[in-house]
Amino acid sequence: MTEYAFRAEGLVKRFGKTTALAGVDLAARPGSVLGVLGPNGAGKTTAVRILATLARPDGGTASVGGFDVVRQAARVRRLIGLTGQQSMVDDELSGRANLVLIGQLLDLRRTEAAARAGELLERFELTEAANRPVATYSGGMRRHLDLAACLVGRPRVVFLDEPSVGLDPGKREELWRMVRELTAEGTTVLLTTQYLEEADALADDIAVIDHGRVIAEGTPAELKRVVGGQAVSLRTTDPERSQAAAAVMERVAGRAPERTRQTLSVPVESDTAAWEMAAGLRERGISVTEFSLHLPGLDEVFFALTGTGRTSATPSAPVGTGTSPTNGTDPSPPVGPAPSDAGKETSA
Repeated sequence: MTEYAFRAEGLVKRFGKTTALAGVDLAARPGSVLGVLGPNGAGKTTAVRILATLARPDGGTASVGGFDVVRQAARVRRLIGLTGQQSMVDDELSGRANLVLIGQLLDLRRTEAAARAGELLERFELTEAANRPVATYSGGMRRHLDLAACLVGRPRVVFLDEPSVGLDPGKREELWRMVRELTAEGTTVLLTTQYLEEADALADDIAVIDHGRVIAEGTPAELKRVVGGQAVSLRTTDPERSQAAAAVMERVAGRAPERTRQTLSVPVESDTAAWEMAAGLRERGISVTEFSLHLPGLDEVFFALTGTGRTSATPSAPVGTGTSPTNGTDPSPPVGPAPSDAGKETSA
């Protein structure tokens, strides 16, 4: 039987008449990264809140480390760390003081909390700024402190809810490096993100959520096969001819291409389609500055699954269709360590 670091089965959550989750299944193996993708309001953050014991499901079950998130919430909180979309560290305190305070809230002695804070400040390259108020930190430094804060208690499972929002590419790369270091040490990570390259770079497995349902799941390679083995991308020399080029691509591929800036891209079943497109462009006198045949990226997968036309199921990446309304105000969890396990465990 497969051992999971965390598992959710059939999660349902409603806010009034709005169904945020309509039967979500999620699971991750120890030491792996599960990437959760989906458009705004799809239910990603709601699922994180339930797994982190910050919200109760209206249906289904969830466990972390084998402990039920409702009946054994206190035990779950000892195992997890959480970083949300918004920073919640205290701006008036220094970075060091924030980490020491969190350590003490987790029942570490002050000397232990100070030692742990020092370790994390060094690991996240914040030692020089350790005694400055957090209000003086840059966005990247603040996100590093957020991640450090959720690691004070040495969690076995870390929930990162869109952790790289607002970071420049360099800082994002640093964050990715830190996530890889965590998993190399055996920590399990659930990562929600809208940066498709982030999921491609970090995730061992991916679940795509839309309208409160998981509509596809698998490894990045498996999901890329959902939209065909390859894709054609091109850019016209004359931007005004891009619409005509798109019509050629749609005729050959059987679906409209996606447009990213001036580039058109569409999945194809074989390299023969690329030759047919090239011939069609030549017949119509459409010149291009770029033309490539390549494996699809997660952006093509995302558009195919969450766009107007959905892809049918395949053995490698099962796909379903969500019909429940979306929670348009998917609430963000607080940042830092999971809530203190002080108090009694809740009963079902």
